[in-house]
Amino acid sequence: MDATPTTNNVKGESESLTNKILETGARLTQNFDPLKRTHTAAADGPPDVRQCLLYDSPEPGARLVGIEYMIKSYLYETLDHEERKLWHTHVFEVKSGMLIMPKPTGVPRAVWEVAENKEMEQVVELYGKVYHLWQTDRGHKLPLGQPQLMMSYTEENQLDFEKMVGERDQRFGEDHKHKREIRDYIEKPQLHPDADSVWKSKERVEEERQ
Repeated sequence: MDATPTTNNVKGESESLTNKILETGARLTQNFDPLKRTHTAAADGPPDVRQCLLYDSPEPGARLVGIEYMIKSYLYETLDHEERKLWHTHVFEVKSGMLIMPKPTGVPRAVWEVAENKEMEQVVELYGKVYHLWQTDRGHKLPLGQPQLMMSYTEENQLDFEKMVGERDQRFGEDHKHKREIRDYIEKPQLHPDADSVWKSKERVEEERQ
């Protein structure tokens, strides 16, 4: 997923140096990529809610294909049981090195990695809700049908991880194994059992078949 995060605290706290670095990079790169999704995040919104627009490419002329909301855990816990099942976690994407912020030209890699890790420390605790509106990967010329709820990956066996993430690495000059190593210190938060329900439902079906 490509994405540009919003890092300002919408409650009005003073902006940190990390935020300034991230925002400078956001203006330059507009990518925040685990695989193929692009986020351009709005700078305004309710407290502790990130509002993201998803594009099918970081290139000019990219098509808007979906939206994502990301919220902190205390907000997630206020949702009812059925609503919570529509949201996903970001722990695997962060800890595996799948989620990256491609380095802007001219920014030293060491500086960017510090800023990127600070952002990952926040993202790992967020719950996300994504709806895809335009299935460009299926060749649709227009946004057709009902919006589709999407979930993030939570384990390597849910995709051809090395192939897909390896291709992403080549595209952006990154190394997910290095990302995984330098993010090892990021603690895994306690996750609500209602999140990532699509994958859990599939696991239950497979267990029943065995």
